[in-house]
Amino acid sequence: MSDPTDLYRLDGDLPELTDPVLLYHFEGFVDAGAAGRLALGHLLAELEHRVIATFDVDRLLDYRSRRPAMTFDTDHWSDYDTPELAVYLTKDVTGTPFLILNGPEPDREWELFTEAVGMLVTRLKIGRLVTVHGIPMGVPHTRPLGLTAHATRSDLVHGQTSPFGKVRVPGSLAGLIEFRLGTKGHDALGHAVHVPHYLAQAEYPQAAVTALEAVTRGTGLVFPMDALREAADKTNTEIEEQIAASEELAGAIRGLEQQYDAFQSGAERESLLAEDAQMPTGEELAAQFEAFLAERDDRDT
Repeated sequence: MSDPTDLYRLDGDLPELTDPVLLYHFEGFVDAGAAGRLALGHLLAELEHRVIATFDVDRLLDYRSRRPAMTFDTDHWSDYDTPELAVYLTKDVTGTPFLILNGPEPDREWELFTEAVGMLVTRLKIGRLVTVHGIPMGVPHTRPLGLTAHATRSDLVHGQTSPFGKVRVPGSLAGLIEFRLGTKGHDALGHAVHVPHYLAQAEYPQAAVTALEAVTRGTGLVFPMDALREAADKTNTEIEEQIAASEELAGAIRGLEQQYDAFQSGAERESLLAEDAQMPTGEELAAQFEAFLAERDDRDT
Protein backbone atom coordinates (compact mmCIF):
# COMPACT_ATOMS: atom_id res chain seq x y z
CA MET A 1 0.00 0.00 0.00
CA SER A 2 1.51 3.34 -1.07
CA ASP A 3 1.93 6.10 1.47
CA PRO A 4 0.16 9.37 0.49
CA THR A 5 2.81 11.41 2.32
CA ASP A 6 5.34 10.25 -0.28
CA LEU A 7 3.52 12.40 -2.85
CA TYR A 8 4.24 15.78 -1.26
CA ARG A 9 6.84 17.73 0.65
CA LEU A 10 5.85 20.28 3.31
CA ASP A 11 7.68 23.46 4.16
CA GLY A 12 9.32 23.18 7.55
CA ASP A 13 8.10 26.64 8.59
CA LEU A 14 4.33 26.28 8.59
CA PRO A 15 2.17 28.98 10.15
CA GLU A 16 -0.68 28.33 12.55
CA LEU A 17 -3.89 28.79 10.57
CA THR A 18 -7.51 28.92 11.69
CA ASP A 19 -9.98 27.32 9.27
CA PRO A 20 -8.42 28.76 6.10
CA VAL A 21 -10.05 28.35 2.70
CA LEU A 22 -8.23 26.21 0.12
CA LEU A 23 -8.97 27.46 -3.39
CA TYR A 24 -7.93 24.88 -5.98
CA HIS A 25 -7.85 24.34 -9.73
CA PHE A 26 -6.09 21.79 -11.94
CA GLU A 27 -5.25 22.46 -15.58
CA GLY A 28 -6.23 19.73 -18.01
CA PHE A 29 -9.94 19.26 -17.34
CA VAL A 30 -12.74 21.23 -19.03
CA ASP A 31 -12.21 24.93 -18.33
CA ALA A 32 -14.19 26.97 -20.87
CA GLY A 33 -12.90 30.49 -21.25
CA ALA A 34 -9.95 29.48 -19.04
CA ALA A 35 -12.14 30.62 -16.15
CA GLY A 36 -10.34 28.68 -13.44
CA ARG A 37 -6.84 29.15 -14.83
CA LEU A 38 -7.28 32.90 -15.23
CA ALA A 39 -8.90 33.27 -11.80
CA LEU A 40 -6.13 31.55 -9.84
CA GLY A 41 -3.40 32.92 -12.09
CA HIS A 42 -4.71 36.41 -11.39
CA LEU A 43 -4.59 35.85 -7.62
CA LEU A 44 -1.04 34.52 -7.74
CA ALA A 45 0.01 37.50 -9.87
CA GLU A 46 -1.66 40.08 -7.65
CA LEU A 47 -1.07 38.73 -4.14
CA GLU A 48 2.18 38.04 -2.34
CA HIS A 49 2.50 34.31 -1.69
CA ARG A 50 4.91 31.54 -0.82
CA VAL A 51 4.99 27.82 -1.50
CA ILE A 52 4.30 25.69 1.56
CA ALA A 53 3.83 22.29 -0.12
CA THR A 54 4.93 20.73 -3.41
CA PHE A 55 3.82 17.51 -5.06
CA ASP A 56 5.98 14.96 -6.88
CA VAL A 57 5.02 15.72 -10.48
CA ASP A 58 7.39 13.04 -11.80
CA ARG A 59 5.09 10.43 -10.24
CA LEU A 60 1.86 12.14 -11.16
CA LEU A 61 2.26 13.38 -14.73
CA ASP A 62 2.46 11.64 -18.09
CA TYR A 63 5.00 13.85 -19.84
CA ARG A 64 4.46 12.23 -23.22
CA SER A 65 0.79 13.20 -23.27
CA ARG A 66 1.48 16.75 -22.06
CA ARG A 67 5.02 17.59 -23.06
CA PRO A 68 6.42 20.61 -21.17
CA ALA A 69 7.78 23.36 -23.42
CA MET A 70 11.53 23.74 -23.92
CA THR A 71 13.40 26.61 -25.54
CA PHE A 72 16.06 25.94 -28.17
CA ASP A 73 18.39 28.88 -28.78
CA THR A 74 20.60 28.60 -31.87
CA ASP A 75 22.70 25.63 -30.77
CA HIS A 76 21.61 24.74 -27.22
CA TRP A 77 18.65 24.23 -24.93
CA SER A 78 18.23 27.39 -22.88
CA ASP A 79 15.06 26.84 -20.87
CA TYR A 80 12.57 24.24 -19.65
CA ASP A 81 9.09 24.95 -18.29
CA THR A 82 9.22 22.74 -15.22
CA PRO A 83 5.70 21.59 -14.27
CA GLU A 84 4.76 22.50 -10.72
CA LEU A 85 1.86 21.34 -8.57
CA ALA A 86 1.96 23.24 -5.31
CA VAL A 87 0.10 24.74 -2.38
CA TYR A 88 0.61 28.47 -1.86
CA LEU A 89 -0.05 30.53 1.26
CA THR A 90 -1.34 34.05 0.66
CA LYS A 91 -3.70 36.68 2.10
CA ASP A 92 -6.71 38.48 0.66
CA VAL A 93 -6.96 42.27 0.63
CA THR A 94 -8.31 42.29 4.19
CA GLY A 95 -5.33 40.31 5.47
CA THR A 96 -7.19 37.00 5.82
CA PRO A 97 -4.87 34.03 5.09
CA PHE A 98 -5.98 31.44 2.56
CA LEU A 99 -4.38 28.72 0.43
CA ILE A 100 -4.18 28.05 -3.29
CA LEU A 101 -3.57 24.60 -4.78
CA ASN A 102 -2.72 24.96 -8.45
CA GLY A 103 -1.00 23.12 -11.27
CA PRO A 104 -1.57 20.42 -13.89
CA GLU A 105 -4.17 17.75 -13.17
CA PRO A 106 -2.32 14.51 -12.32
CA ASP A 107 -2.58 11.74 -14.91
CA ARG A 108 -2.28 8.93 -12.37
CA GLU A 109 -2.72 7.99 -8.70
CA TRP A 110 -5.90 10.04 -8.25
CA GLU A 111 -7.01 8.16 -5.16
CA LEU A 112 -3.61 8.46 -3.51
CA PHE A 113 -3.41 12.14 -4.42
CA THR A 114 -6.88 12.70 -2.94
CA GLU A 115 -5.75 11.04 0.28
CA ALA A 116 -2.69 13.29 0.30
CA VAL A 117 -4.90 16.37 -0.08
CA GLY A 118 -7.05 15.09 2.78
CA MET A 119 -3.95 14.83 4.97
CA LEU A 120 -3.00 18.40 4.11
CA VAL A 121 -6.54 19.53 4.90
CA THR A 122 -6.16 18.03 8.37
CA ARG A 123 -2.57 19.19 8.87
CA LEU A 124 -3.30 22.79 7.83
CA LYS A 125 -6.72 22.86 9.56
CA ILE A 126 -8.47 23.83 6.35
CA GLY A 127 -12.08 24.79 6.91
CA ARG A 128 -13.38 24.77 3.34
CA LEU A 129 -12.21 23.70 -0.11
CA VAL A 130 -13.40 25.65 -3.15
CA THR A 131 -12.84 24.98 -6.84
CA VAL A 132 -13.79 26.95 -9.97
CA HIS A 133 -13.81 26.25 -13.70
CA GLY A 134 -15.76 27.08 -16.85
CA ILE A 135 -18.19 24.95 -18.87
CA PRO A 136 -19.41 25.73 -22.42
CA MET A 137 -23.09 26.65 -22.63
CA GLY A 138 -25.47 27.82 -25.33
CA VAL A 139 -25.63 31.34 -23.93
CA PRO A 140 -24.81 34.78 -25.35
CA HIS A 141 -22.05 36.93 -23.89
CA THR A 142 -24.53 39.81 -23.76
CA ARG A 143 -26.33 38.28 -20.77
CA PRO A 144 -24.97 37.81 -17.22
CA LEU A 145 -22.89 34.66 -16.95
CA GLY A 146 -24.62 31.93 -15.00
CA LEU A 147 -23.16 29.51 -12.49
CA THR A 148 -23.74 25.92 -11.48
CA ALA A 149 -22.83 25.46 -7.82
CA HIS A 150 -22.18 22.08 -6.21
CA ALA A 151 -21.10 21.16 -2.70
CA THR A 152 -20.77 18.45 -0.10
CA ARG A 153 -23.69 20.01 1.81
CA SER A 154 -26.70 21.65 0.16
CA ASP A 155 -26.62 24.67 2.48
CA LEU A 156 -23.17 25.61 1.16
CA VAL A 157 -24.62 26.65 -2.21
CA HIS A 158 -26.98 29.16 -0.57
CA GLY A 159 -30.07 28.09 -2.46
CA GLN A 160 -28.56 28.44 -5.95
CA THR A 161 -30.54 26.45 -8.48
CA SER A 162 -28.95 24.23 -11.12
CA PRO A 163 -30.05 23.92 -14.77
CA PHE A 164 -29.09 20.23 -14.66
CA GLY A 165 -30.77 17.14 -13.37
CA LYS A 166 -28.91 13.87 -12.87
CA VAL A 167 -26.21 13.41 -15.51
CA ARG A 168 -23.09 11.28 -15.98
CA VAL A 169 -19.97 13.14 -17.13
CA PRO A 170 -16.25 12.36 -17.46
CA GLY A 171 -14.58 12.47 -14.08
CA SER A 172 -12.12 15.07 -12.85
CA LEU A 173 -9.66 15.13 -9.98
CA ALA A 174 -11.31 18.29 -8.65
CA GLY A 175 -14.64 16.49 -8.53
CA LEU A 176 -13.12 13.41 -6.90
CA ILE A 177 -11.55 15.52 -4.15
CA GLU A 178 -14.92 17.11 -3.40
CA PHE A 179 -16.64 13.72 -3.43
CA ARG A 180 -14.11 11.78 -1.32
CA LEU A 181 -13.45 14.51 1.23
CA GLY A 182 -17.17 15.18 1.54
CA THR A 183 -17.72 11.61 2.69
CA LYS A 184 -15.18 12.28 5.45
CA GLY A 185 -17.04 15.32 6.71
CA HIS A 186 -15.04 18.08 5.07
CA ASP A 187 -16.79 21.10 3.52
CA ALA A 188 -16.10 21.49 -0.20
CA LEU A 189 -17.87 23.36 -2.95
CA GLY A 190 -17.36 24.36 -6.55
CA HIS A 191 -18.57 26.91 -9.07
CA ALA A 192 -18.86 26.08 -12.78
CA VAL A 193 -19.18 29.30 -14.80
CA HIS A 194 -21.46 29.14 -17.85
CA VAL A 195 -19.25 30.39 -20.70
CA PRO A 196 -20.64 31.15 -24.18
CA HIS A 197 -19.76 28.14 -26.31
CA TYR A 198 -18.23 30.28 -29.04
CA LEU A 199 -15.73 31.68 -26.53
CA ALA A 200 -14.95 28.39 -24.80
CA GLN A 201 -11.53 27.97 -26.43
CA ALA A 202 -10.47 31.55 -25.75
CA GLU A 203 -9.26 33.29 -22.65
CA TYR A 204 -12.44 35.02 -21.45
CA PRO A 205 -11.60 37.15 -18.40
CA GLN A 206 -15.25 37.88 -17.63
CA ALA A 207 -15.62 34.19 -16.69
CA ALA A 208 -12.77 34.53 -14.18
CA VAL A 209 -14.39 37.66 -12.73
CA THR A 210 -17.66 35.75 -12.28
CA ALA A 211 -15.80 32.84 -10.67
CA LEU A 212 -13.97 34.97 -8.12
CA GLU A 213 -17.12 36.93 -7.28
CA ALA A 214 -18.80 33.60 -6.51
CA VAL A 215 -15.87 32.60 -4.28
CA THR A 216 -16.22 35.87 -2.39
CA ARG A 217 -19.92 35.25 -1.81
CA GLY A 218 -19.22 31.72 -0.62
CA THR A 219 -16.22 32.41 1.62
CA GLY A 220 -16.06 36.10 2.49
CA LEU A 221 -12.58 36.40 0.97
CA VAL A 222 -12.00 39.70 -0.83
CA PHE A 223 -9.72 39.80 -3.87
CA PRO A 224 -8.05 42.58 -5.88
CA MET A 225 -10.18 42.69 -9.01
CA ASP A 226 -9.34 45.90 -10.90
CA ALA A 227 -6.82 44.41 -13.33
CA LEU A 228 -9.02 41.40 -14.08
CA ARG A 229 -12.08 43.59 -14.67
CA GLU A 230 -10.06 45.83 -16.97
CA ALA A 231 -8.99 42.77 -18.98
CA ALA A 232 -12.63 41.64 -19.13
CA ASP A 233 -13.79 45.07 -20.35
CA LYS A 234 -11.09 45.11 -23.04
CA THR A 235 -12.02 41.64 -24.27
CA ASN A 236 -15.75 42.46 -24.28
CA THR A 237 -15.05 45.61 -26.31
CA GLU A 238 -13.09 43.60 -28.88
CA ILE A 239 -15.91 41.07 -29.12
CA GLU A 240 -18.47 43.82 -29.71
CA GLU A 241 -16.28 45.32 -32.44
CA GLN A 242 -16.13 41.96 -34.16
CA ILE A 243 -19.89 41.52 -33.96
CA ALA A 244 -20.55 45.04 -35.26
CA ALA A 245 -18.49 44.23 -38.36
CA SER A 246 -20.60 41.19 -39.28
CA GLU A 247 -24.35 41.21 -39.72
CA GLU A 248 -24.31 37.41 -39.89
CA LEU A 249 -22.55 37.22 -36.55
CA ALA A 250 -24.86 39.82 -35.04
CA GLY A 251 -27.87 37.82 -36.21
CA ALA A 252 -26.52 34.65 -34.63
CA ILE A 253 -26.01 36.45 -31.32
CA ARG A 254 -29.58 37.78 -31.46
CA GLY A 255 -30.78 34.22 -31.94
CA LEU A 256 -28.87 33.10 -28.87
CA GLU A 257 -30.32 36.00 -26.89
CA GLN A 258 -33.85 34.98 -27.82
CA GLN A 259 -33.12 31.37 -26.89
CA TYR A 260 -31.58 32.41 -23.57
CA ASP A 261 -34.45 34.74 -22.69
CA ALA A 262 -36.98 32.01 -23.48
CA PHE A 263 -35.11 29.59 -21.23
CA GLN A 264 -34.99 32.12 -18.42
CA SER A 265 -38.74 32.50 -18.77
CA GLY A 266 -39.17 28.74 -18.40
CA ALA A 267 -40.11 28.17 -22.03
CA GLU A 268 -39.30 25.14 -24.19
CA ARG A 269 -35.64 24.41 -23.48
CA GLU A 270 -34.64 22.19 -20.58
CA SER A 271 -30.91 22.69 -20.93
CA LEU A 272 -28.47 25.22 -22.33
CA LEU A 273 -25.56 22.79 -22.52
CA ALA A 274 -23.71 23.62 -25.70
CA GLU A 275 -23.32 19.99 -26.73
CA ASP A 276 -27.09 19.46 -26.66
CA ALA A 277 -28.19 22.77 -28.14
CA GLN A 278 -29.26 23.49 -31.72
CA MET A 279 -27.38 26.77 -32.06
CA PRO A 280 -28.51 29.35 -34.59
CA THR A 281 -25.91 29.30 -37.39
CA GLY A 282 -23.56 27.61 -34.95
CA GLU A 283 -20.81 26.65 -37.42
CA GLU A 284 -20.65 30.17 -38.83
CA LEU A 285 -20.66 31.63 -35.32
CA ALA A 286 -17.77 29.47 -34.16
CA ALA A 287 -15.78 29.97 -37.37
CA GLN A 288 -16.02 33.74 -37.24
CA PHE A 289 -15.05 33.89 -33.60
CA GLU A 290 -12.12 31.56 -34.23
CA ALA A 291 -10.92 34.03 -36.86
CA PHE A 292 -11.41 36.88 -34.39
CA LEU A 293 -9.44 35.06 -31.70
CA ALA A 294 -6.63 34.25 -34.11
CA GLU A 295 -6.39 37.91 -35.13
CA ARG A 296 -6.30 38.97 -31.48
CA ASP A 297 -3.55 36.43 -30.70
CA ASP A 298 -1.51 37.75 -33.64
CA ARG A 299 -1.83 41.30 -32.31
CA ASP A 300 -0.72 40.23 -28.84
CA THR A 301 2.42 38.42 -30.00
